[in-house]
Amino acid sequence: MAVARTCGPAGGHTYATLGPEAWQIRLGLPYLVEHFLAYFTLTIVVCLAWPRPLHVAAVLVPLAVVLEAAQGLTHDRTPDPATALSAAGAVATGALLCGFVLALWRKWRKP
Repeated sequence: MAVARTCGPAGGHTYATLGPEAWQIRLGLPYLVEHFLAYFTLTIVVCLAWPRPLHVAAVLVPLAVVLEAAQGLTHDRTPDPATALSAAGAVATGALLCGFVLALWRKWRKP
């Protein structure tokens, strides 16, 4: 069940990454900030569905790099190494934050 909850947001993010450029939602921020916020939010959502932050990071970091490389296969985009690093950093930051919050939650809930 956790796999299904994890694949939903990741599949939507994959479609948004490789879908038509005109269908993308832009915030008006620099693209590195947008990528960071998108992957950070994706990591938090997936960690809520599957509370194993290191496993989530182990799946999402390679996904971020592969999706950025796959943009070279589309006709309207070019891959950018800085964007891949920004996305990987966002996943790592989100996973560390979730791990910290989960550790505090588990410590607080123990009698």
